[in-house]
Amino acid sequence: MDPLQAALGVLSGVLVGFTLGLVGGGGSILAVPLMVYLVGVRNPHVAIGTSAAAVAVNALAGLAGHARSHTVKWRCAGVFAAAGILGALAGAHAGKAVGGQRLLLCFAVLMVVVGLLMLRGRNGAGDPDVTCTRGNIGRIAGTGLMTGVLSGFFGIGGGFLIVPGLMASTGMPILNAVGTSLVAVAVFGLSTAASYAASGLVDWPLAGLFVMGGVAGSLAGTRAARGLATSRGTLARVFAGLIFAVACYMIWRGLAILSWG
Repeated sequence: MDPLQAALGVLSGVLVGFTLGLVGGGGSILAVPLMVYLVGVRNPHVAIGTSAAAVAVNALAGLAGHARSHTVKWRCAGVFAAAGILGALAGAHAGKAVGGQRLLLCFAVLMVVVGLLMLRGRNGAGDPDVTCTRGNIGRIAGTGLMTGVLSGFFGIGGGFLIVPGLMASTGMPILNAVGTSLVAVAVFGLSTAASYAASGLVDWPLAGLFVMGGVAGSLAGTRAARGLATSRGTLARVFAGLIFAVACYMIWRGLAILSWG
């Protein structure tokens, strides 16, 4: 890895971390396109495997803070993550079998879905005393399995799907859902990274640089979010627009490459 690529790796981590700290879930969706189009990782599968490793480490760092604040529903997180591991491993296996450019095209479509979910916003209402019971364990496990498949297939944290999934399957408030989701994000990321690493598809030095940048960016983004609290909705809309723009570029470039091939 040359110095310029290393610097771009750190910068990409800063951008993703800053976005996550500023507007919340959805920022890690930019990790793969940044690695491919900015850092210059030629193999999309390596970009996905490396992204999964970096996202997992960043999720563990965020989980520590939520655990100290007692916002994590550990039983719900355990059921969700346990079911999701199976989905993540299956999704990673399927993702490696898909051609790189076709995988990026599918990823771009997913980015459009993320942008739409961000525009919809989230309702913070819920019951803070909910827990995993016989009545909801099936819903929690089923949602975890499906989310894990997507997380493994695309090498993403999946928080933008996990948070609403937890809220829908348990009725917990968004604060608890965000904290609880980080358990699943970390587990899914580690499972996906392990699968890709077994196939030699993780660039560990780049993942380390990405994590370093992500930590710094997250701190800066969180600090900026406090000063722009009244503008969070506007910021989310602006970021959704950025996601749409990147997705359109990926679709255009992917279709062009496939047509030339």
